Amino acid sequence: MTPPPSRPPSVDALARTLDPEGLPHPLRVEAARRAIAAGDPAAAATIADEFARSLLQPVVNATGVLLHTNLGRAPLGVEVGATYTNLELDLETGRRGARQVHAGPLLARACGAEAALVVNNGAAALLLVLAALAEGRGVAVSRGELVEIGGGFRIPDVLERSGARLVEVGTTNRTRRSDYTRVADDVALLLKVHTSNYRIEGFTAAVDIGDLATIGPAVVADLGSGLLDAACPWLAGPPPAWLAREPAARQTLDAGAGLVTFSGDKLLGGPQAGIVAGRRDLVDACAAHPLYRALRPGSLVLQAVAEVARSYLDRTAAELPLWRMATLSLVELRSRAEAIRHDIEDVSISDGDGAGTMSDGPCASVTGGGTLPGIEIPSWGLHVKGDHADVLRRTRPRPIIATVRDGQTHLDLRTVHPADDATLTTVLRTLTR
Repeated sequence: MTPPPSRPPSVDALARTLDPEGLPHPLRVEAARRAIAAGDPAAAATIADEFARSLLQPVVNATGVLLHTNLGRAPLGVEVGATYTNLELDLETGRRGARQVHAGPLLARACGAEAALVVNNGAAALLLVLAALAEGRGVAVSRGELVEIGGGFRIPDVLERSGARLVEVGTTNRTRRSDYTRVADDVALLLKVHTSNYRIEGFTAAVDIGDLATIGPAVVADLGSGLLDAACPWLAGPPPAWLAREPAARQTLDAGAGLVTFSGDKLLGGPQAGIVAGRRDLVDACAAHPLYRALRPGSLVLQAVAEVARSYLDRTAAELPLWRMATLSLVELRSRAEAIRHDIEDVSISDGDGAGTMSDGPCASVTGGGTLPGIEIPSWGLHVKGDHADVLRRTRPRPIIATVRDGQTHLDLRTVHPADDATLTTVLRTLTR
């Protein structure tokens, strides 16, 4: 006689056996329900783990990319307390105030501008400037600067959405001052876009900010990367050599730009935000535009931006996570790599096709985030035979993101916080067979 089919477990009972860290109980119930409905209760653990991996969580960045867009760009070292703030309250009069008066003046002072405004990202900063200052009018842009960055962000598209009219000047590789002067009477702005994620080399010509500023219309420079000052006065020594070609907000404004726009989560080292800085009348026009209300950030972002700006004014910005990582010496990086390797020296690591070994050695970090194309920063890391990227990425409680090249898994320590070295050591040991 055929035994009766066993009854599936209850959804709640199965859900209580699941324990992915940080997964809310309703999602455990959903995992259990899906597995039971599919006739495979044992699959609930896998489904729950997939849910857990999809949640926003901290990771160890061992890629060597300082501003990794997929990993949130600049790591933020600012903590914001759970408290009310004077976001839109004038403490002097007790009346309603304006949220742009908090972080804006600090940023303006840090980059030598008359005024500054914070919005929710770099693209929003440029969109607001174009809408406020050139809606229904022309904006001159060199054909060599009609850039596209990640996610399909294109300068011509932003101009169209802002209501401004694109006026292309020059050619892809050569644009002269006369190209701008020819259209000066028909445009509201001259837009200079930093080609931060590519370079045009060879038979080229471009017009610098100083020359553009003498033509007539206000010059807007979309810097993108957010370096405040080319002199890097917040660092103990001279500016890093890898910043030599990067335009900075202070020097761009000093050269005659009316406004600069840039991101807060790139070389500024802050949260995702967009900065508009420059002449007070132009910044005020942006703040008064109806679009600003849709693009303005909340108190958490403004507090974080203000703290980052204070660190530049206090000359303590070298302690920001981005600058700490970017300026680590090879001696320190090598010492950390050797310490990790010595802890697990002579340990074989399974690569699926046999035992591999781990070594430490030189590698190259990059800034990433659409900045400084082709520029590498000498670094040091760990190199493991075989492809272990999937295993490392599934590590709990903190996934480790590494790169694989030439049959090896590479972990660049420049972007790994020293506190995570112990995590690397532990995880690499678990790969031992």
